[in-house]
Amino acid sequence: MGDFELRHLRTMAAIAEEGTFGHAATRLGYTQSSVSQQIAALEKAVGGPVFDRPGGPKPVRITPLGEVVLTHGRELLAKAETLTDAVDRFRAGHGRIDIGTFQSVSNLILPSVIRRLLAEHPGCDIRLSDVTPDDARMGERDLLFHDGPVAGDVEHVKLLDEPYLLVARPGALPAGPVRVKRLDDVPMVAWPPTYHQRWLERAFARAGARPVFVFRTTGHETILSMVRAGIGWAVLPWLALHGLDAWSDEQLSIHPLTPSPARELSLHWPAGRTESPLAIRTREIAVEVARDLADRM
Repeated sequence: MGDFELRHLRTMAAIAEEGTFGHAATRLGYTQSSVSQQIAALEKAVGGPVFDRPGGPKPVRITPLGEVVLTHGRELLAKAETLTDAVDRFRAGHGRIDIGTFQSVSNLILPSVIRRLLAEHPGCDIRLSDVTPDDARMGERDLLFHDGPVAGDVEHVKLLDEPYLLVARPGALPAGPVRVKRLDDVPMVAWPPTYHQRWLERAFARAGARPVFVFRTTGHETILSMVRAGIGWAVLPWLALHGLDAWSDEQLSIHPLTPSPARELSLHWPAGRTESPLAIRTREIAVEVARDLADRM
């Protein structure tokens, strides 16, 4: 069997429904000679007539071969329509997007991003996955929020510089900034030695401070609970404290540090991979949300 085009099948279906080549041509916006040429090309491709043509005003009759071609042709046309619709939806920003994230972003940045994305594209499919600080890999994700190096060939946009702040019990320190050196030999509660915790402790050491870590635990709320209990102070990123509304907690006192340690939060995506409109729009929204947060720091 030779090659034929979907338009040939579309024309055949119109003839079968309208009964004549002329009526099909009017419906499709073709000339009658163009309709005849398309059917001739289709018959050449399938190796036989698909219509019996009685001539005059009488309707054409579909042949047994034509019945086979039309039955399967309608299935192809339906699949082609589904494909066209899917492509149109993809270009309009629908479809699926896979995003890697971590705790602070999940609590504070992503909810705003997702609300705006769903408002613009209610049919999109958003998939989220947690990324561990010491094993950030792009994998098959479309986007990855991270605050450190990401393995693989990636591009990124900087979202914000996030300062770390000192959290203590009220009255433990005068109001205002605290020099990092003041943390030397101070009991502290902290994360386990993840990539950024190690970086933070190196920043302490460069400033002349070597705190005594009396408890290491994951989870910012757990760390703040230990500070409230009085076991030690903590140094946590701004997003974590903002997300937990720590400034309104009467059992906590929050202070800027000098010099101020800060981490760079970025959004990464695979280099060299064609991006979907949905991924591009998500990145645009994330940049806007991060800019608004940075203005409040």
